[in-house]
Amino acid sequence: MSMDEEFEPPLYSPRRRGVMRFGVLLAILALVLPGLVVTWATQVRTANYACQIATNYYAPGATSSRATFSLLPLELGGWNCHAVMFDDTEIFVAHLGFIPGAPRLVPLTGS
Repeated sequence: MSMDEEFEPPLYSPRRRGVMRFGVLLAILALVLPGLVVTWATQVRTANYACQIATNYYAPGATSSRATFSLLPLELGGWNCHAVMFDDTEIFVAHLGFIPGAPRLVPLTGS
């Protein structure tokens, strides 16, 4: 074997490898990003609807409801529902969790 047979130049230049890496990264983002956007939009719609139900049950005099997502405090991490009263004060109504769904409506009195 001669020296020429052992040494093989790289298949692609460094610039072409960089462009290919960028293209692959762009393709992966194009596959993942729409799923994330649809998932977030679905959670927002579900949280708002569940919040309206909980507000109608627990605070019937409220003018509107507002669902917010927060990570802290850990006990209330996820979606939380607030009722907006006629004087624009907000009252905590229900914790909807990280994946919002129909709220568990517990009667406020024993009867």
